[in-house]
Amino acid sequence: MEAAPTISVVSLFLNADIVVKGVLLLLLAASVWSWAVIIDKLWRLGAISRAAREHEARAAGASTAEELWAGPRMAQDPAAQVIAAGLQESAAGAPPDGETAAERRDRIERAMRLTLNSEMRRLEARLPFLATLGSAAPFIGLFGTVWGIMRSFAGIAAANNTSIAVVAPGIAEALFATAMGLAAAIPAVVAYNKITVELGRFAGRMQGLIGRSGGLLARAAGV
Repeated sequence: MEAAPTISVVSLFLNADIVVKGVLLLLLAASVWSWAVIIDKLWRLGAISRAAREHEARAAGASTAEELWAGPRMAQDPAAQVIAAGLQESAAGAPPDGETAAERRDRIERAMRLTLNSEMRRLEARLPFLATLGSAAPFIGLFGTVWGIMRSFAGIAAANNTSIAVVAPGIAEALFATAMGLAAAIPAVVAYNKITVELGRFAGRMQGLIGRSGGLLARAAGV
């Protein structure tokens, strides 16, 4: 008995129609870029979460405004930027017409929240690409599949032969496009959901840090 012929990924690509090749190359490029975004985001989330824990511990044990600040070593993480904005606002002093303690705290916390919003926008950069890829990649792959099947039917008509040997290569190319679409979409969707949830948790932690730091900074500014 003869062994069944094997079909490699490379041969599927080389024998594919130019349109299917274009679809496969597009999906491959999008998948590579999505993995670069995923790895970068996950690495940054780990780094900022570790830095945030240090700031939260420091804020919990701080008794003066100076104890909130960790110095230049942590000046680049989002939590440090938020606290720096609060320190800067508290050092600015009261308006000429004066303000109550509640107004002073609200002013300091508002400056910290504005900085947090800016940092969150920076952290969310390139996330829409993952969402777009997750929703569009299966349809791009499906387009390649439909095109490959149409080409297979055209081959059947030209050869006047319905043998499986005639249609199998074209069907395999078409299904390969579908597989590539799913391979690009699934990691993008999973990573987008995870990163979005983690960013939401981080924003909630920062709101708690703002609340704890804002009261301390407001008291220091009122002295």
